[in-house]
Amino acid sequence: MQSETPKILLTGATGFVGGRLLHALLERRFSLRCIVRSGERFLRLFPHFDTSHIVEADLLRPESLDRALEGIELVYYLVHSMGGHSLHDAVRFAERDRQAAINLTRAAERAGLLRVIYLGGLGELADNLSTHLASRQEVARILESGAFKVTLLRAANIIGAGGAPFEMLRHLVERLPILFAPRWIDTRCQPIDINDAVAYLIGCMEKPETAGAEFDIGGPRIITYRQMMKIYAGVRGLKRVIVSTPFLTPGLSSVWISMFTPVPSGVTFPLLEGLKNEVICRENRIREIIPLSLTPLEVSICNALHETNEGPGKLKPGQSCFLRNVD
Repeated sequence: MQSETPKILLTGATGFVGGRLLHALLERRFSLRCIVRSGERFLRLFPHFDTSHIVEADLLRPESLDRALEGIELVYYLVHSMGGHSLHDAVRFAERDRQAAINLTRAAERAGLLRVIYLGGLGELADNLSTHLASRQEVARILESGAFKVTLLRAANIIGAGGAPFEMLRHLVERLPILFAPRWIDTRCQPIDINDAVAYLIGCMEKPETAGAEFDIGGPRIITYRQMMKIYAGVRGLKRVIVSTPFLTPGLSSVWISMFTPVPSGVTFPLLEGLKNEVICRENRIREIIPLSLTPLEVSICNALHETNEGPGKLKPGQSCFLRNVD
């Protein structure tokens, strides 16, 4: 039986979501162990973390996982290789993610793990998903095949400083008065604030009824990517013209975007390929189990901009930089 404060293993702690979750778990004094490939790099990011709770291992090296899982009751699985620095790297990420999930599942079964909480992606398999989104679904199915309970949270664009969706949005709208975009610009999505996503991740651990269940998580509003760009421009007081064109493929778009943003093409390509798929919540059961006051996109953008300028976690109280409706 899982204890009231389970012993937690966090994977992906140096990532965008994992780093935020790490801080939140430490603030609430949970018993936490982190699996990392490089302890030195991890400690540069989190210099005050207890070194006795760091295990150097690699999900692609199954022989390294048993020690990391020893005594663990719950794993947060936040590993997603995405792509890399080039389009060539992007082609290989699905196989890496598949093997990592298989290795973790087998090691977890050997360790007698009780539960995994996995953050996957929105989108239905019947919708002819992109390689990126289909890979997230495949990882979920691999984890769910294990002899432990899995809670699957499915999210689309998670908005926060340092996250690829926000950094792409920020640099494009800031730098380009006229934005040329592919036809997917009018695809619907449901972006969620990073702090809301973290709150759901922790809430699922605290709510035993979420074990063995799948939930869609999203923000309070369904919008198009065109509207998202207009909302950002509205927050910043910028005038921007957005022109859609059928001639921009995901490959061409990823190269073009890498010229104007710090996000490498190996990351932008799988993201852009997935933008053809509508990613909205098909159900909202999670809101009844874990009631949150969901953050409007305008506030998410405002907070992310402030954090970009002031540093991680340094949000301005009562943030109010605009709050206007932009359609």
